[in-house]
Amino acid sequence: MKVRTSSCVCGRVRCEGSGETLLSAVCYCLDCQEGGRRIEALPEAPRVLDDDGGAPYLIYRDDRFRCVSGEELLVDRRLKPNSPTRRVVAGCCNSGMFLKFDPGFWVSSYRHRYEGELPPIDMRTNVRRRQTQSPMPDDAPCYLSFPPKLFAKLIGARMAMFFGR
Repeated sequence: MKVRTSSCVCGRVRCEGSGETLLSAVCYCLDCQEGGRRIEALPEAPRVLDDDGGAPYLIYRDDRFRCVSGEELLVDRRLKPNSPTRRVVAGCCNSGMFLKFDPGFWVSSYRHRYEGELPPIDMRTNVRRRQTQSPMPDDAPCYLSFPPKLFAKLIGARMAMFFGR
């Protein structure tokens, strides 16, 4: 089974995604853009957003993603106190590590935290919220909002988890 490792800039926090990703996506929703800007505004924080403001993720099922070192250094950040989405940052060096939607069953890990060969982008979502006039990359299908294909992938993953596959 393929294992990809992500790490914070200083190397104290390391996470692993096992197997194939559910999806490799870039999201332009207002929350992902604002959350990314807030993380990047932390002292000496590395980038989490692409040059055009999109938040690129490698998305894994919960049962295929884990923190292997430095878990005690992880800090949750939310846009609002009662938000179901938490952006998890390595407190040691302010590296954005992943995003977790509760009670979801997937983890959206920041693509910039990985090294080596990564899967191609499968889709770009919420492009109507894109806040730049630069040309849209043509590396993947673009959707104005969250497409049904995304939900189908998530439901399929949930079923696979339920049946132990």
